[in-house]
Amino acid sequence: MPVKIGYASGVYDLFHIGHLNLLRQARERCDFLIAGVASADMSRRLKGITPVVPLTERLEIVRGIRFVDEAVVDEHVNKAETWREVGFNVFFKGDDWRGTPKGDRLERDMDLIGVEVVYLPYTPTTSSTMLRRALSVMTGSPGDSALNA
Repeated sequence: MPVKIGYASGVYDLFHIGHLNLLRQARERCDFLIAGVASADMSRRLKGITPVVPLTERLEIVRGIRFVDEAVVDEHVNKAETWREVGFNVFFKGDDWRGTPKGDRLERDMDLIGVEVVYLPYTPTTSSTMLRRALSVMTGSPGDSALNA
């Protein structure tokens, strides 16, 4: 049986239980888990936000999670490019992507290179977006742009 090398990408900003759940569940479904930590540039391109926590610190946090075997900087929007650099045969994503245009595109791209896409349950009670909103209310700032200045 071939070794299952999993890949779970994310910004992993304001690390919270949803991130931990994703990494835990991903590791339960593979033999070796690589976590891709999005660069600030990629986060801005994909989500329109600049992470609050610097990349070097986010990498260190993710590397410290016992479910993660390796953490790498993820700078590619197209995950087939990441696959060429890193090598994995299972791609993990939150199930909030299932049935969306970006999820459909991910599935098509991964199918072309023989990578299985596995959706994991999204944690609805906590997200980085929710934490940013709460911080913005607490600090009286107008939102993401003020938090990321």
